Amino acid sequence: MQRNILIVDDEQDMLQLLKRSLAPDLNCRIETASSGKEALQAISRDPFDLVLADIKMPEMDGLALLEFIKREQPELTVVMMTAYGTVDTAVEAMRNGAYDFVSKPFDHEALIVRLEKALERSRLLRENFRLQMECRDNTAFQNIVGKSGAMNRVYETIQMVAKTNLTVLITGESGTGKELVARAVHNLSNRSRRPFVAVNCPTVPETILESELFGYKKGAFTHAAQNKIGLFQEAHLGTLFLDEIGDISPTIQTKLLRVLQEKEIKPLGDTKSISVDVRIIASTNQNLEEKIKSGEYREDFFYRLNVLPIKLPPLREHPEDIPIIANHLLEKHCAKLKKPLKKISPDLMEVFVKRTWEGNVRELENVIMQGILFSTTDEIRPQNIDLVKRNTTAYPDETAPTNLPYKEAKEKTLVRFNQEYLSRLLSENRGNVSRTARQCGLERQALQQIMRRYDIRAERYRA
Repeated sequence: MQRNILIVDDEQDMLQLLKRSLAPDLNCRIETASSGKEALQAISRDPFDLVLADIKMPEMDGLALLEFIKREQPELTVVMMTAYGTVDTAVEAMRNGAYDFVSKPFDHEALIVRLEKALERSRLLRENFRLQMECRDNTAFQNIVGKSGAMNRVYETIQMVAKTNLTVLITGESGTGKELVARAVHNLSNRSRRPFVAVNCPTVPETILESELFGYKKGAFTHAAQNKIGLFQEAHLGTLFLDEIGDISPTIQTKLLRVLQEKEIKPLGDTKSISVDVRIIASTNQNLEEKIKSGEYREDFFYRLNVLPIKLPPLREHPEDIPIIANHLLEKHCAKLKKPLKKISPDLMEVFVKRTWEGNVRELENVIMQGILFSTTDEIRPQNIDLVKRNTTAYPDETAPTNLPYKEAKEKTLVRFNQEYLSRLLSENRGNVSRTARQCGLERQALQQIMRRYDIRAERYRA
């Protein structure tokens, strides 16, 4: 696509010089105007990617032209130039919306670099606008946003497995949208009018998880004052989503294996089994095959789960989807937070696309919510958010304790990691658990469970 530049200057020699020197190096079409009024006519007639305008001109000067452009076409990129450059003039131009400021006489190579950056901003703005329009056109697949080849393959797999009643195992890093995929499978299945029941396995202690899943009879244990229906019975004829199933104990694995094999459950304290017709969809961010090798996971249970696998790609493997996902999240959370719809600046979008996003879409979502709240204009810029990468895994003074058995060494390392990582974040957030959970990319309950396990108390950080 050819790029179009409008150069505005009251000196004809300067116009011709810039047109001859810039057109071949920037590979663009250049139009000229010898006054502010002539420039306005050109802008109203043709679309431009960039306006390069002199500040000192008779009748309508460059600052007046800039003011008009920013009022009528706020997305148009404007670079100001002057032979009378002062700091005050530059500051005023930038404050009024100019993208950049250059002084005459020009260094040709430096000018080309500055204008290329300005043209790249225009390209990003156009792409940003296009993607926002796509978001508004309801292009999401079952509330999942993304148009890359990687995501299209996921959509094809979802549509294929949804037609069956077989067990599905969704794998992928934290924050990639595993629950969205589970809901999509349910919504496209013949069980869509039946219940979709979700349980986040790590947030429920093992002793409670069993009774939550299978239910119990009155008197089965202390405080069991009445019968309780379990989640399997609640999901009868529908779908039960077991989120992060890699964290469940071997005891629960054994009981779930029986359900998958026999299609029946036995509530705690009951002598009779109850038949259930439930489709199981499970998810994990862990490598279950590695856990099988280390003896932490039952192989027969894994193969019962892994009938129809769906693997979600991390965000860094389909960065072309980041702009459309970011704009979708922006629109969603501006509405939720009751804020006017904002824009993401081209500079910030470039940062987003280049970032590795270890927390994937969930991390991107947290950053966008931060930007919505902290930006004071209708545009979110890099300075409105904190994208400082924390070093959470390096321990320069200590290494893994290799003199201990594997499991004991692993536990000691985990204790050290969690205390270091969570203590620092809780300290930064003054003991605010909800804010710390968002920063970690965890549910609040999951974080509280980790804190209890490692004896980390929020009140210590609230001073």
